[in-house]
Amino acid sequence: MFARRGSLRQDVLLRDRQPFQRSPVLRILIIEDSASIAANLYDFLEAHGHAVEVERDGMHGLKVAKVAHFDAILLDLGLPRLDGITLCRRLRGEACSDTPVLMITARDTLEDKLTGFESGADDYLVKPFALEEVEARLLALHKRHTGGVTSRALSVGKLCYDPAQSTLSYEGVTVPLPPKCHRLMEIFMGEPGRMFTRKELELELWGDEQETSDRLRTHMHLLRRTFQRACGRDPIVTVHGRGYRLPLES
Repeated sequence: MFARRGSLRQDVLLRDRQPFQRSPVLRILIIEDSASIAANLYDFLEAHGHAVEVERDGMHGLKVAKVAHFDAILLDLGLPRLDGITLCRRLRGEACSDTPVLMITARDTLEDKLTGFESGADDYLVKPFALEEVEARLLALHKRHTGGVTSRALSVGKLCYDPAQSTLSYEGVTVPLPPKCHRLMEIFMGEPGRMFTRKELELELWGDEQETSDRLRTHMHLLRRTFQRACGRDPIVTVHGRGYRLPLES
């Protein structure tokens, strides 16, 4: 277990400054092997009122994530003993945990991001990053996670969503979607036939409009690829220059 109360270079500054309290206060687990990055994240988030724990290797991080409650997890990919992708898959599979996971990594290709989301990550942030953005994304993930999900069963054509089991299937075949893609399908199935604009989908997923379309495009790409692999078809229709929709006959 890693316990800090401010890095040496920031101790005086943090003692003289009143933390900027923000609601809600989150309990955050940082799994990061870089001492300097972990320290900066810890100092910043604790100074903003959050309760923070840090683990420095994948095996210990997974163990702690399984047995303790956290509102969000900051997860590095290049961890000793157990890499972040495997850790996230085991957290979702073995522990059946739905705790929001924000991956932080230097890997920035589309394939890297898709692999991260396929493993069960909710969001992805490339190093170097601003500490303010880390907190903003964690707060947004927590808000979406606690904001409630669809409580009724949804059926559109051959697509079925079971909220009790949190499963989506097509012609009886389960489609193993990562969290954000799962949420996208809930949105589409809630109003089949309707065209959703990029802005509407971004507001539903992240709470605000994104500076670029990269994040939404990455999730749409992953959603379609997952459906192609599981069912041999893509149910989403692109309305060029306008948005996306799920046909009524899907």
